[in-house]
Amino acid sequence: MGAASAILLVIITMILPPAGVYAVAGCGADLLINICMTLLGVLPGHLHAFYLEYVYYDRKEQAREGRFSASRAPGIYSERVQNGGHGYGTIVQPVQ
Repeated sequence: MGAASAILLVIITMILPPAGVYAVAGCGADLLINICMTLLGVLPGHLHAFYLEYVYYDRKEQAREGRFSASRAPGIYSERVQNGGHGYGTIVQPVQ
């Protein structure tokens, strides 16, 4: 299911970059930046959108493997993208 959703997201981003950013980052600063970049030129909007998606899926893969990148990706303001869609979570105490 992960590959199919990634391919669908890339197709949506090729057609309308802000829609792809909204699907990954939600409504926030990244979406506003992408809308402005798309209005200024189609290529900057696409580059920004694909960069956000790359970071999102890279961080998601790192979280799945149990690795955590402490450094923030430059130019990304969405915590959802920075964390790969996952929060840090809480530590559950073992039941004794």
